[in-house]
Amino acid sequence: MTADATIRPRLVVLPSADDVSAAAAAEIARGLAVAIEERGVAHWATTGGSAAPGIYRALRVPPLRDAVDWDQVHVWWGDDRFVPADHPLSNVLPLMQVLLDTGGGETGSAANRADVAAAGAGVHLPVANLHAVPMRAAIGGGGGPAWAAAAYAETMRSLVPGAAGSGGGVGSVPAFDVIVLGVGPDGHVLSVFPGSAVWDSMELCAAVAAPSHVEPHVARVTIHPRLLAAARRVLVVSTGASKADVLGRAWAGGDVRELPVRATFLPNATWLLDEAAAPANLPRG
Repeated sequence: MTADATIRPRLVVLPSADDVSAAAAAEIARGLAVAIEERGVAHWATTGGSAAPGIYRALRVPPLRDAVDWDQVHVWWGDDRFVPADHPLSNVLPLMQVLLDTGGGETGSAANRADVAAAGAGVHLPVANLHAVPMRAAIGGGGGPAWAAAAYAETMRSLVPGAAGSGGGVGSVPAFDVIVLGVGPDGHVLSVFPGSAVWDSMELCAAVAAPSHVEPHVARVTIHPRLLAAARRVLVVSTGASKADVLGRAWAGGDVRELPVRATFLPNATWLLDEAAAPANLPRG
């Protein structure tokens, strides 16, 4: 499966990692605000890893905090590790601790349907609008990652409007307003690793066995990368010199199964890189 060599994402190279975080946060806020203005609600699939905290720090303070009606924002996760939401390896925890400043905890609790925000800190976002992969339920019930993936897909189908080309209504291919992605050292995005069997599935969400070649060695649940093409905005955020080689190889084109970040060669995608992560073969200006 080869990425379309005629399509490249919009490329933005900025001086520092902090500049990248600020630019990503501004793009997210803009995408959410536009969605709310046009449709009354916004659906954002966020990321974890090293990219997330800096973005959340920029979003949680003015002017971006005040540019979005957070009551109308639904937050999802593109992928997560098979651990509870309050576990240090969870992709949910940075959002809870940094964007909302709650100190952690589960999401979507029926007993807690009130605005979540520490006094004077973080954004006001209803707990009912936080849609984490149901890891704790899967762990407690012995269902495993496959059960969590199926349950997450069902929730997604019931709430996220579909892409126009897939029928356009709830139940068709979900069209997120914003999807944010980091890039792994092996070129993976989401939890779709090089050579992943996820490509052979047509499910919206898939269970992924614990990778042996990158840490942490923990099973995952991921959305399918085909959802990227249906999204209104895809932001690929990557910083640091350790990413330059894999990004350079990806930019040269080739098989998405070899380097899954090539799946972001889409007209709706933007790569936001700092100077350290930007290899020499990327265009400037």
